[in-house]
Amino acid sequence: MLRRLLRFAAGLAALMVATFAMIHLIPGDPVRAALGPQAPPELIAARRAALGLDDPLVQQFLDYAGGVFTGDFGTSFLSGEPVGQIVMDRLPNTLSLAVLATLVSLLVAVPLGLWAAIRTENGRNRGTELGFTTGTGAAVAVPEFLYAIGLVVVFAVVLGWLPPAGKDGALSYVLPVAALSIGPAALIARLVRAETARELGSDYVRLARAKRLPALRVHLRHVLPNALTATLTTGGLLLGGLIAGSVLVEFVFAWPGLGMRMTEAITQKDFPVAQGVILVYGAIVLVVNTGVDLALAVLDPKSTIKES
Repeated sequence: MLRRLLRFAAGLAALMVATFAMIHLIPGDPVRAALGPQAPPELIAARRAALGLDDPLVQQFLDYAGGVFTGDFGTSFLSGEPVGQIVMDRLPNTLSLAVLATLVSLLVAVPLGLWAAIRTENGRNRGTELGFTTGTGAAVAVPEFLYAIGLVVVFAVVLGWLPPAGKDGALSYVLPVAALSIGPAALIARLVRAETARELGSDYVRLARAKRLPALRVHLRHVLPNALTATLTTGGLLLGGLIAGSVLVEFVFAWPGLGMRMTEAITQKDFPVAQGVILVYGAIVLVVNTGVDLALAVLDPKSTIKES
């Protein structure tokens, strides 16, 4: 467990360095972008000095890292608003999308994968196996933002059933959640099918069938819990991936979350906001992955032994 926590701390430090370097590689002057092209050079120079942008990069990074460890992510170059407040305002909208997408993915994928494994057991129903494999493979291959664009065109523009953008009531969640859920649901369904197929060939299943237990009882009470161990681990990791992958989907749907704010900050060269949001995104992914790792170590000590 200590090794996992040290790994988390190292990952967070590497993330801070990478975020700082990546943001400062963006071409252009953030102060000129904030003050406008007509701003006098004296004002730009004074503003740069006030923000510490004339300091060496090492000094800027140390100031940035010291602020992060004390909870100070800086202030926006454009609005002067604290970055921490911006994050707290936008984070619930991003988390709500990611959590709903994870739940929808699991609710769709688990029954689908279980059904496909039972129906194709021992090589039966080749057509079903081919359709499942092809369909889920294609679904995994398509990026989320293409799903987002397609869903907007069909259900918002052509049919007019759902709002195309913004966050305004329950219906506004439908299309963004669907865009985020399709790929992960297909991926998990493939995993559930593979794990279920493996369990169906186990001795305990043959014994249960030899005792003439009802098929539904064998599948739901004996096979499904074992098949879900790896699935739930993947589901936990999926939540972190969905949070990070929601950036483009938020942009397509003008969703008022962290991803939308990060896109705006990068295009406006608002360095503190971009740095803060990227760091929070990365930290959430690290926390989720470490949490899943620790839970797996508790539930399955063999994984810890194998790793050591």
